[in-house]
Amino acid sequence: MSESNRLLVEGVSDAVGFVGGALAGFWIGRLLGLDVFAAGYGVASIAGILLVGLGGGLGLHAARRWRAARKPPSDKGSP
Repeated sequence: MSESNRLLVEGVSDAVGFVGGALAGFWIGRLLGLDVFAAGYGVASIAGILLVGLGGGLGLHAARRWRAARKPPSDKGSP
């Protein structure tokens, strides 16, 4: 795989993982009654924001693990 293709896969997978995880966190918060867009910064709003951030981070981590699992065995030692 060429360097530009590798970078494209890395960027797109990171973006999809982060946005997908953030959306999952948002909808989990909505199901729990937490409104991210509520006026002010109440406890429910802060908890919803934390869920969105946690979801985004977990999604990004999952995307990076997915990419690492796709690498050929000879490339797993390189950065």
